[in-house]
Amino acid sequence: MDQEIEPPHTEAPAGRRAAAFSVHVFTALGAGVALLAMLEAVREHWTAMFWWLGAALVIDGVDGPMARRLDVVRLQPNWSGEVLDLVVDFVTYVFVPAYAITASGLLWPIAAPVLGAGIAVSGALYFADRRMKSDDNHFRGFPGLWNIAAFYLFLLQWPPTASSLSVAALIALTFMPFYVVHPVRVVRLRRLTLSLIGAGTALAIVTLIYDFKPGTTVTVALCAIGLYVVGSDSAIRFVRSLNA
Repeated sequence: MDQEIEPPHTEAPAGRRAAAFSVHVFTALGAGVALLAMLEAVREHWTAMFWWLGAALVIDGVDGPMARRLDVVRLQPNWSGEVLDLVVDFVTYVFVPAYAITASGLLWPIAAPVLGAGIAVSGALYFADRRMKSDDNHFRGFPGLWNIAAFYLFLLQWPPTASSLSVAALIALTFMPFYVVHPVRVVRLRRLTLSLIGAGTALAIVTLIYDFKPGTTVTVALCAIGLYVVGSDSAIRFVRSLNA
């Protein structure tokens, strides 16, 4: 009696394929959230804009684990989750914040359009850079987190000169060979990093509740957490170079 040979590929049940596609829909929902954030920005409802950008961050943080759990790459090979994620990230991390920074009055009026265009252009180039992450999962250069940069600009309310110079510096740092910790994928000090990110998220929510007037203690704590995320890897590499 001949042994029955199983076909090399059996199509997954429709329910599993639908569940996998729903993850792409969920990721794409971030683009709709970006539009809502933009509408609030046009109305100069800055706090509402940041609430929507925060919702986009939640979507971005959840869709990856969902995609891996539901095996989206195998079940929906005709749809690129990576490309979709980059498109949504660009509008939520770069484009909407670029508009907010440009239109908010935080910058020199004469420099604001140029710096806003610089944010959009440098962010687009960064998202297309295949070297944006190092082998140990650090971001290379300022990682296009203009939603976070905008949050700090609105929080600190520096004079236009200081804000404009800060934005110009971040645009330049996009292309500099320094490294920024990825809060999840970098193994070194991961527990500390995640704890600080959690604390920073809670403090950011407090800041939005109080309409960017959270008090000195919250402001100082947020700045300390921001400095840790941006500068901890460079500080560790510098200390190691001294001890080498």
